[in-house]
Amino acid sequence: MSVANAKHTVLDPVIPYTGPIPGGLHPGEIIIIQGTVPPEADRFQVDLSSGCSTKPLSDVALHFSPRFSDSPCVVCNSLLQEEWGKEETLHQLPYKRGAPFETIILVNKNGFKGLPYKGSILKGLNPAQHITIKGQVSMYPHSFTVNLCNSKTENIALHLNPRMKSGVFIRNSYLDGSWGQEERELPFFPFSPGEYFEMLLLCQPHQFKLAVNGSHLFEFRHRVQDLSSIDQLEIMGDLELNDVKLW
Repeated sequence: MSVANAKHTVLDPVIPYTGPIPGGLHPGEIIIIQGTVPPEADRFQVDLSSGCSTKPLSDVALHFSPRFSDSPCVVCNSLLQEEWGKEETLHQLPYKRGAPFETIILVNKNGFKGLPYKGSILKGLNPAQHITIKGQVSMYPHSFTVNLCNSKTENIALHLNPRMKSGVFIRNSYLDGSWGQEERELPFFPFSPGEYFEMLLLCQPHQFKLAVNGSHLFEFRHRVQDLSSIDQLEIMGDLELNDVKLW
């Protein structure tokens, strides 16, 4: 993915990589990290620090560390005056050994937020369930993605992909190693750079219905009939995620 007006880009860096952030970080900016997890990886980390001093250790504003062994998780922390703070742990690991990934870190006034998001849907979907996604589109967006999928296979029952530059909202499914037929018809395009949105997805017996900011957009007929097999929600791309609810 490319981001318009990127102020600094590093391609194919040697790992471990240490490099400057020209002008420092400011609220509203994003950092995009693309790579592939080694097949035998135990963990990796991304640190946003105030320098590269080792004696004394530079402060680390964000220590972001996906860990694959024992109990897979993502650990976040900060290092201030050579002392680590209290760890924050996410026990849902959105990375896989040997698989490519894209991580987006959004700089807010009061903290950092990161994607991708992966959440479990206990017992799978069933008719009459709702999913609410609240967020804000990035200032210089390309697209973002919402997937409803099966965590045990690569099947994606519903793939939602709004593309801001072209004003297209793709709907599709990925089943048994192949993409299906795209659906693109749309009464209007509901997303704009930097703007807040609320997306409501309703699961009905024969289809999904989707509305954004209270306005109905489209239906998507089920291509996976066993709704209980849809047990994972994925969200990634150029947005700040504020809230996700299943009810």
